[in-house]
Amino acid sequence: MPEMWMDSKERPLAGPLNRKRLPRLSTVLCLVLGISGVAHGAPNQRDSAKPKATARAQQPGDGLAEARLIEVYRQIGNANTQGALKLASSLVADYPHFQLAQLVLGDLLSARSRPIQGIGDVPDDLAQAGAKNLQALRAESQLRIAAIKEPPPADRIPSQFVALAKRNKHAIAVDTAKARLYLFENTDAGPKLLANYYISVGKAGVGKNVEGDQRTPLGAYFITSNLDPTSLKDLYGSGALPVNYPNVLDLRRGKTGGGIWLHGTPSTQFTRAPQATDGCVAVANPDLIRIINTVEIRTTPVLIGSNFRWVQPSHLGAEKKNFTETLQSWAQAKRPGRETDLMRFYANDFNSDGKDLIRFSSSLRSEIVQRGDRPVELKDVSLIRWTDDADTMIATFDELPAGERTGRTVRQYWQWRSNAWKIIYEGVIG
Repeated sequence: MPEMWMDSKERPLAGPLNRKRLPRLSTVLCLVLGISGVAHGAPNQRDSAKPKATARAQQPGDGLAEARLIEVYRQIGNANTQGALKLASSLVADYPHFQLAQLVLGDLLSARSRPIQGIGDVPDDLAQAGAKNLQALRAESQLRIAAIKEPPPADRIPSQFVALAKRNKHAIAVDTAKARLYLFENTDAGPKLLANYYISVGKAGVGKNVEGDQRTPLGAYFITSNLDPTSLKDLYGSGALPVNYPNVLDLRRGKTGGGIWLHGTPSTQFTRAPQATDGCVAVANPDLIRIINTVEIRTTPVLIGSNFRWVQPSHLGAEKKNFTETLQSWAQAKRPGRETDLMRFYANDFNSDGKDLIRFSSSLRSEIVQRGDRPVELKDVSLIRWTDDADTMIATFDELPAGERTGRTVRQYWQWRSNAWKIIYEGVIG
């Protein structure tokens, strides 16, 4: 809780509001935040005069605190500052460490006696003493409002999810530019957005390169484990889900470091500033609990990127079809007598866990001899595309000799090289 505001229990709520100040506060917040209660489907003036008292009775859950904060903003946008004050007081009472809620409550209380010039309008001496914290809270407010104003279309997904397999029961996309985490369920009808949450990233921003740079990595990763919260420091909140940074692509580029987690927040903070971690992605503890109870270890992909392009899954059909044909051609070449054709799919700078192309090709030929003339079948294929300086496709699939019911799970990294897809890494993961 910021020192510039007292706890709501220490502030008397009795006493008349300065009605001359209320239009000023409503106008300032609407201009700064770009919100309007009516435009966002808030109750009309008659209904809003009596804010619903159901939120307080609800059990704390994922996304609830943010939803209540947004309702405070909407009431302010409707010039119903009295109702907003009651809602904000209730919110702070239920979430006393929600610093942004404390800030909004402070503005509402200050509006009783003086004009409010902007978000977090505190006396100059307090503003200077807490300038960094105040700036971070204002940025958090803007990011939360932007997420409400511009939500992703309900029937769309990030274009990187070219194809999710049945094993990928859930998926996560972290948009660092918008400070949001999107949680998806992979249903029979395609990926469905379950929830989205405010997040914090590294103190130095994004684009991790070296250990200790306090940046959050950008790339396509997978959750590797679920750490026991009793073994963690309070800093990490209600738990942690590590991801496989550095991944194959990161290692090829010489990136260092590790210990990149999706984790919670300390007991003294409901959320953290937009840039506050040492490189991890942090979410509020109720949100993290929902995520932990939803996702699966090793099979849940985690995209960490910026300003995703959201598309309808059907629009990825041609891309999926074209790459799947390439993948099937590779599988068909894994037969005796076709070794030369097979090796054309591999890049000259291929490397698999320390094996260069020459050493890997030797073991690959031995595998073909051992299997004989039986073809291989590919099942449960997932395709995740990552494009930055290079265009990379991460393919994960079950590889089974024809006629067998079990096989192995393979992950390949392909890159677009000279108008053709080439394999730069291949490994067995299960």
